[in-house]
Parts: sequence; C-alpha cells; structure tokens
Amino acid sequence: MRTWLTLLVLLAVACAAAFAWQWIAADPGYVLIRFRDTSIETTLIFALVALLFAWGAASLILRALRAPLAAWSRRQRRRGRERIAGGLVALAEGRYAHALRELERASHLTGLEAPALLGAARAAQARGDGARAAALLARAPAAAASVLNARFQLEQRHPDAALALLKPQVEKSTLTPAGWHLLAEAALRSGDAATAFIALPELARAQALPPPAFAALEARILAAVLAAAPSRERLDALWSGLGKAQRSIVEAIDAYARRAAALGQILAGMSAIETALRRQWSEPLIVGYGELGPAEAEARLRYAEGAIAAQPNSAGLALTLGRLCIQCKLWGKARGYLERGLELEPSPALWESLGDCHAGRDDLAAAARCWRNALLAARGEPTQPLPQAPSATALSTRAAVVEERSEHGVPRLPGVVPH
Repeated sequence: MRTWLTLLVLLAVACAAAFAWQWIAADPGYVLIRFRDTSIETTLIFALVALLFAWGAASLILRALRAPLAAWSRRQRRRGRERIAGGLVALAEGRYAHALRELERASHLTGLEAPALLGAARAAQARGDGARAAALLARAPAAAASVLNARFQLEQRHPDAALALLKPQVEKSTLTPAGWHLLAEAALRSGDAATAFIALPELARAQALPPPAFAALEARILAAVLAAAPSRERLDALWSGLGKAQRSIVEAIDAYARRAAALGQILAGMSAIETALRRQWSEPLIVGYGELGPAEAEARLRYAEGAIAAQPNSAGLALTLGRLCIQCKLWGKARGYLERGLELEPSPALWESLGDCHAGRDDLAAAARCWRNALLAARGEPTQPLPQAPSATALSTRAAVVEERSEHGVPRLPGVVPH
C-alpha cells in the first residue's frame, strides 16, 4: 500500500512539473536591467536562477569569512565550561582562591554568568571576603542571589538579616524551595514562629527536604508556634487547625500542654499528654507531664503512679514521680523515686531534683552534693556517690531492672531491644 501511494505522489508531481513547464515555456517572461549606458536583457526564469546562485555564493563567502570568529567563539565557550567545571571542583575541595579566580573568569561568558557568579560568591564568602561576595551577588539573578545571601547571613549567625532578605521574596511570591527552608530556619532563630509556620506548607508542597529532615523541622516549627501562642483562643485555634498526624508529634504535644498549663488550662494540657501516652509511651512527654506547674499536682501524681506497672524501667517516669512528690511535699517518696531513676539512667535532672528533695527536708549538705553531681553529670564527669540511708518508697528498688518478657513469655536480657 505504501509503495502504491508513493508512486501516485511521484506521478502527481511529474504531471504538475510538466504542466508548469508548458506554462512557463509559453511565456518565460522578460527582465530588463538598465544602468546608464549598459542594458541587460534576459528571461524571468534565468534571472531567478541567477539570483539563487548569487545568494548561495554570498552565503558561502560570508560563512568563510565568519569561520575564524566562530572557531574563536567555540574555543571561548569550551574554555568557559572548563573553567566553571574546574572552579566548582576547586570550591568543593576547599581551594577557594583558585575557585574564585576560575569562576570569575567564567562569569564573563554568555550563558554561564549566573552559576559562575553564585559559585564565585560562595568562594569569596568562604575566604572571608564579604565585600567581594556582595559585589558578585549584585550581578547575579536576584532570586538566587537573595537566597545565597540569606544563607551567608545564617552562617554568620545573623538570622534577623537573613529574614529581612527573604521576606520581600515572600511578598512577591518569588521565593524558591531553598529560600522557604532558609526562611523557616531564620524565623525560628529570630523567634518569629508565625513566619516559620507560614513556610511549613510551602516546604511540604515543594518536597525540598528529605522526610527525616522535614519531620524534624516540622516538629521544631509546631513546638515554637504553639509555645508562642499569646492567648487561650489562639492556642486552641492553632491546635484544632493542625492535622491528625501533626497532633501526634511529641514536640507539638509537649509544647501545647506546657502553653495550655501556662495559660491556666492545666486540664487540657494533662489530657493531651495522657491521650498521647495511651497511644504510645514517650519519655519526653512523661517528663513534660511533671513540668506543667504546681496545679493539679496530686491528680498528676496519681496518674503517674498508675503507670509504674506498665513502665517500671522508665527513668523519665521516675523523674516525674519525684518532682510531683516534691510539689506535694512527700519527701520520702520523692527520694525513693529519684534514687530509683538514678539507678536506671543517671541524668543531671535527676540529680537536681534529688537535691531539691534534700533541701526540702533541710538536709542542705546532701542537697549541695546532689546539685554538684548535677553539674558534673551535665559536663560528662564522674559523680560522687551519696551516703546510703534507708528510705521508704512506693516503688521497690531491690532490682535495678524489672524483668521483662516477650510476647511468647520468654525473659529478655536487660538492655536488649526487641527487633
């Protein structure tokens, strides 16, 4: 079928050419070119053919004349690519002077200006030449230059300056994904949690960060914006506006509970932590449960004591129990819980709370030793043991670790985490 179609097309072309030739042969046209005393007479067909040949010859001559310039331009582009490649490699290797020199030379070539200028600015900043970096960024594209300049400000611990550079880009809706990340970081470091919260959905949409990094940043932003809520109404609006997954983030729950307690909503904070602990045990949340202030201390103590059976080896629970007993002035129970926590996992917080317990019992010498141990533990230095004395406690400390069994009833070795 294809062969027959080709033959029909060729036949049609041949017929058209024959008819065209007959039509042209009947009247080939007449062209007269006269210049002063010179006259040139020819047919229209010959004139058209002559023009075509003249145009072809002119094109060949022009190409021959431009050949050296084209060769030089190709050499310059090749040399520019070599320079920018060498400069970027030198930048990665830390040879900043060489990188700056090569990238600045490459920035004068068309098509390589933007990446070369940005790389040269990075090299200049790495050498501590801020003025030269600023001059290079002034020649670079505005959006990329503002993002890189903001990164420089953050590296120099100037989050306010970085935020001032990025906020106009937000208003113009020209901020890049990397810019949203820097905006969130700068806002968090500047204490502007509301601006960081605005950047969160943009970062999620752009997927500019790997999931673990985004999860960590999201937790920081949510904790900051909840902790900065100015009123009960604003706190409730923020909490109810979060998604289900966001309301299960440990840092967000802890920040909400603490801020709710500070605003006089201790029951709401307690409920948030208790609900989360029923879903999954969390050491940071049980520690935060004991730091909600003096309100409802007895009710929180009863709840915490009810969790001993399920979490007998939790140092965080022991710390919370000790702190709540101190608030309720139950000095003996507080000491027992805190000493139990020190047997499980010593920490500066446990030593500090034990010092508070001894101070409440007017044993200032023991309190001073505990506080000193808290400082030593915070510095990672060995602590000094306390003289042992019998004390009554609701939690048995006869064994440092309570026996745990697997779902098949087989005892687990201490410290072994099931896979």
